[in-house]
Amino acid sequence: MNVGVLDDYQNVAAQCADWSRLGPDARVRFFSTHVDDSDELVAMLQPFEVLVAMRERTPFPAAVLARLPRLHLLVTTGMRNASIDLAACERHGVTVCGTGSNPLLAAEQAWAMVMALHKQIVANDHAVRRGAWQTGLGQTLSGLTLGVLGLGRLGAEMARLGKAFGMDVIAWSPNLTPERCAPHGVQYVSKAGLFAQADVISIHMVLTEQTHQLVGAAELAAMKPSAYLVNTSRGGLVDEAALCRALADGLIAGAALDVFEREPLPADAPILQAPNTVLSPHVGYASWQNYRTYYGDAIEDILAWQAGAPVRVLEPAQRP
Repeated sequence: MNVGVLDDYQNVAAQCADWSRLGPDARVRFFSTHVDDSDELVAMLQPFEVLVAMRERTPFPAAVLARLPRLHLLVTTGMRNASIDLAACERHGVTVCGTGSNPLLAAEQAWAMVMALHKQIVANDHAVRRGAWQTGLGQTLSGLTLGVLGLGRLGAEMARLGKAFGMDVIAWSPNLTPERCAPHGVQYVSKAGLFAQADVISIHMVLTEQTHQLVGAAELAAMKPSAYLVNTSRGGLVDEAALCRALADGLIAGAALDVFEREPLPADAPILQAPNTVLSPHVGYASWQNYRTYYGDAIEDILAWQAGAPVRVLEPAQRP
């Protein structure tokens, strides 16, 4: 059995689980380089019966799946992967299984970014390294207003962190109600109110056709010039070109992004030149502990599938 472990960017997958559990007949290969070109990807993956995909790094659309006749099991880390065509997998006889995950890690990343912006962590680090001393002035979080865009599991955790630091917390999303806000001690506001009132907005929404570029030029223009934007959800929720213009024009004070429209981020991406930004390479879910869960469960998935009783199976929402 040939097993391919994809997009192991940090070269840690081999250390995070005991792959020898798959037995002496399993040949496991780890890929640390992301492949965008579909022809190159198909050629690379031809030998494998089993693939382990990390989150949404490598897409598996119908056109790619049709060219991988040897593939029988596709494991994705986590229990949701929008870049896998589950209906096409079903048509081609490919079983798709997921893994456990810590659902709150992205909130940790978002809060770290809120702190980095308000305490000017990155700017102060750069200043000290070039010999400067106390060149900037940070802000006290207590008394500021945190705007949470999306009050699901991650948004609620973000609200809890904000309140723990003495912030006033407001929230909005298309389906949010005052009744759903009340148990979290969060004030429901309109979309206009969120962007106008918040000192920092943290995005915690699922990317869909309806939410694509939910934060665009108009929303950014409505923010305070002193306000920050934080996105640890999906890059497509924000109009990245509009954000670059807003930062260049000083419409907002800065932004912290863990996610981007295109990933890995190209070397010529305009956001890299935008001022007052804190950027990280989509690592909100990445930790030693979470990777051990991912890959440990992936091995369990493979063993269960081999035994004819697959676990954590993902199926199309609507069968054809």
